[in-house]
Amino acid sequence: MSKVHVMSVIGSAVPARLRADGLLACWYLVSDGVAVSGPFTTRAAAQIKATSETDKTAPCLTQH
Repeated sequence: MSKVHVMSVIGSAVPARLRADGLLACWYLVSDGVAVSGPFTTRAAAQIKATSETDKTAPCLTQH
């Protein structure tokens, strides 16, 4: 199963629309080296989304 990781980018790697708003960094969720969500303007927002994505892919365990 693939893991979702938070990746930060800075400077010219930040999308132009975010740089125009004065942001010099942003964050993406990546899985197997491919961006799957983002850009996020805060690391906290990216982490919350990463946690929710991980929760969706975690196997459900039932107790009998």
